[in-house]
Amino acid sequence: MKKKILVAVMATALTGVTCFAQTSTGVIEDFKPSSLNQPGQEFPQVNSQGYARFKIFAPSADSVKVSLGLGGRGGTRLAKANDGFWIGTTEGPMDEGFHYYNVNIDGGKFNDPGAMNFYGSVRWESGIEIPAHDQDFYALKNVPHGNVAQVLFPSAITNTLRRAFVYTPPGYNSNSKNRYPVLYLQHGWGEDETAWSNQGHANLIMDNLIAEGKIKPFIIVMTYGMTNEVKWGKMREFKIDTFQTVLTEELIPYIDAHFNTIANQSNRAMAGLSMGGMETHTITLNKPEVFAYYALLSGGIYTPEEIKDKSKVKLIFISCGSKERPDGVKNAVTTLQGAGINAVSYVSENTAHEFLTWRRSLYQLAPLLFK
Repeated sequence: MKKKILVAVMATALTGVTCFAQTSTGVIEDFKPSSLNQPGQEFPQVNSQGYARFKIFAPSADSVKVSLGLGGRGGTRLAKANDGFWIGTTEGPMDEGFHYYNVNIDGGKFNDPGAMNFYGSVRWESGIEIPAHDQDFYALKNVPHGNVAQVLFPSAITNTLRRAFVYTPPGYNSNSKNRYPVLYLQHGWGEDETAWSNQGHANLIMDNLIAEGKIKPFIIVMTYGMTNEVKWGKMREFKIDTFQTVLTEELIPYIDAHFNTIANQSNRAMAGLSMGGMETHTITLNKPEVFAYYALLSGGIYTPEEIKDKSKVKLIFISCGSKERPDGVKNAVTTLQGAGINAVSYVSENTAHEFLTWRRSLYQLAPLLFK
């Protein structure tokens, strides 16, 4: 059934206001291709309100549904047109920022050929970006840029060569005498070491902060956080002790040997989102001689009783989205502060367990590190 179109406002030469047709459901028809589309692809699209519209070619299909990740308002059923395309719009606006999604065609799971792919949910998923009102802090700008390099390091405990990505700040290669602190930054469950660069824009956040003179430049190391594969809902089967060895006894010595680091506890931080926060929590408590700065991004809390030696902890940073459990984060930090521990909380407004929460968290965390 065709929807009736209402003209909300007319643009006039007197006012110079640009306006758009609005449907009876209140959706403004100013849709544009997502910034994460494949080259030349018109769909998926997003509008100024945060709605997303999808168009999939599946002429022989009986049903097509788009399954969106957290913050993406669940599933969107598409309607078939006469030309073999299926088209549909989300029932409501999505949270700002990045979202994973996939396309279900007659019960099979596929990626959208119009969108770029990102590793999440233990597979390469399609990605869509809902423009955020504060996206300037992770935008690609004409400023000096650092480098993100892939390194392969030997791991005796897993009997493999493992991979990490290392961000080095602008000017790193121009002066070999400069030494830098290091943040070890972990991804969430189902993601890998590409997540913080691809989905999180960690390198662009750093470049922009450095260009604005808001932070002391430092290195970021991002590595794969799994040492044994674990299915959804069975995180208790994850062997944290093995990953702890990989990180503290294999990767950190490798980084210190191959990069210009300040190789001591007071110039080393660990942070992680979601599952990476769980790893951060456990490893920093087990290895207080290794890290001085701790950060949990939607990844739990610390209690004063867990901190055995307050003198070794320079900062505890705890964050989440406002649609998660902000009171728990704020209360935990208040308790830590009451125990004489330097602790900071941050709550990302109008976001849930999703990458805009974590982009904003890194933006807030970075200026607090290595003071």
